[in-house]
Amino acid sequence: MNAPLAHVFVTGGNGCIGSATVRDLLALGAGTVTVASRTGGRGSLDLWLDVAAEPRLRFVAVDLADRAAVRAALAEARPSHVIHLAALQSPDCQADPERGMRINVGGTLGVLDAAAAAGTVQRFVFASSAAVYGLRERYPTATVAEDAELAPPNLYGVWKVAGEQLARQFAERTGIATVCLRLNTTYGKGRDRGLTAAGTHAIRAVARGALRGTVEPFRMPYGGRENYHFVEDVAAHFAQCAARPFEGFGAFNLRGRTVAVEEFLAAIGSVAVELGHGDAVDLGLAAGAAPNPFVCDLDESAVTARFPGLPKTPLADGIRKTLEAFLADPVG
Repeated sequence: MNAPLAHVFVTGGNGCIGSATVRDLLALGAGTVTVASRTGGRGSLDLWLDVAAEPRLRFVAVDLADRAAVRAALAEARPSHVIHLAALQSPDCQADPERGMRINVGGTLGVLDAAAAAGTVQRFVFASSAAVYGLRERYPTATVAEDAELAPPNLYGVWKVAGEQLARQFAERTGIATVCLRLNTTYGKGRDRGLTAAGTHAIRAVARGALRGTVEPFRMPYGGRENYHFVEDVAAHFAQCAARPFEGFGAFNLRGRTVAVEEFLAAIGSVAVELGHGDAVDLGLAAGAAPNPFVCDLDESAVTARFPGLPKTPLADGIRKTLEAFLADPVG
């Protein structure tokens, strides 16, 4: 079913991925977009659009651990679509498992229950993760598809599996079309938190060095291979999977590019040279950096077949856009 984007409720809508997704939803003609977050503030939205000039935006402060507040927020908004992006990332989950479970599992359950109770929701999109899979060594195939064994290596992954299963039960119980999107390493402006934000920090280090006329060395904390998603592509996946025809339940890998971490760093250096900032590049792996052991080679055939035309920005182009953004605004 394809329903007009009358009113989209986006949890975590002022974060890195959420802000870019909100921009895309507005471009697709959303009537209203409610940006729900713990603070109720604009967050990273100013990186993507002129918030003050956009009358279709609404803001609400809501703590995902507060089930009553979540239900009240959705009851008031009465959205046609819900995109659930808000979650604690891996380092926060490991540091405080109890809070991680409250937010990433209890919070997801609360949003799903509130969406069912609202009586207006026609599509639900959930941000899952490649962390639902096991260590890469578990899989003999060249790429890892959605029907592969789920064996999450950390608490964050365990709770994403739980979120997907809650979303599946929600779809079966309510008949509301539900999509789960499994992403890996997002890079681009606005990405500043989490272990895998390191790739974006490397680009920012080059920009800061170029602006200051110095060199800011940066060392990646891990090596091996990584599956990279440009933030604008990730946003397009969420917005398009909310807007396009779909029925039932599905979990999909996002489109991305898997390369060695050293190749990603080399691509940053090449782009910096093209832009005249090669002297500001000092990138490499940290001493003793261990290879990333997690799944990186995501099979994207299912999402490509089900939602054709979703973007996959070439690595150099995504890095160039990110570096140019940081040269214009090093804080962003």
